[in-house]
Amino acid sequence: MDEKQFESALKSVRVPTLVLDQKWHRLFAISGKPEEVKGLEVQCKEILVRQGHLNQEIKDLKKIKSDLMQGIVQNMDGADQNKATQENEKKLSDNKRLLEETNAKLEADEDELMEIPKLLKEKNDELMLATMSYCYARLRTNASEAKDITEWITNVRIELKKNIIKKQNREINNKEIYSYLHDIFGRDVMQLFDVKYEEEFTTPLKKEEPSEGVRRKEEKEANKDRSENFDVKKNEES
Repeated sequence: MDEKQFESALKSVRVPTLVLDQKWHRLFAISGKPEEVKGLEVQCKEILVRQGHLNQEIKDLKKIKSDLMQGIVQNMDGADQNKATQENEKKLSDNKRLLEETNAKLEADEDELMEIPKLLKEKNDELMLATMSYCYARLRTNASEAKDITEWITNVRIELKKNIIKKQNREINNKEIYSYLHDIFGRDVMQLFDVKYEEEFTTPLKKEEPSEGVRRKEEKEANKDRSENFDVKKNEES
């Protein structure tokens, strides 16, 4: 979609007043609002405040207008009955003047109020574009970082498997070494050397020997891990 088609399609879209939407504010909960968004938010709020002020002022002016018209009617009735005094005439004149001023102010406020939705939509649309620009940049950044983290996790898993196999191999090798030493030199000699070197490491045969079934299971798992590691390494090389 080219820019003209995009702008044309955007005009027909109905956008909610963003500054009144709590979910819109939540979009910036982590990183905060950029300056462009902050500026447009302030402008939208000012328009809404002005709209509220105009509505209240129009309501007050209509009340004043009603009171003035009632006063004019009363003073005119007095004049028709030839009971008008100088004070009544002044009140009538003042009320007519105030009514004209009220009508003028009322008309101006109503005209301005009619322009508010258009002005608010323009600023709200600008705020939408700024919001989308910020959010899609965040989406791209988050996706890129997530990809990097996924690669890191994959590499760590591979290294973890390798180190598990290395650990198992070292333990198996220790058991073999000690077993051969025991077979070659005998129990009495090994006990002497166990005492001499006991501070350096715990000999495998000093621990409780696992049963034959457990030992076979451990060897089977170790062989499986070696096979998996071989496949991983083979895939990496290919």
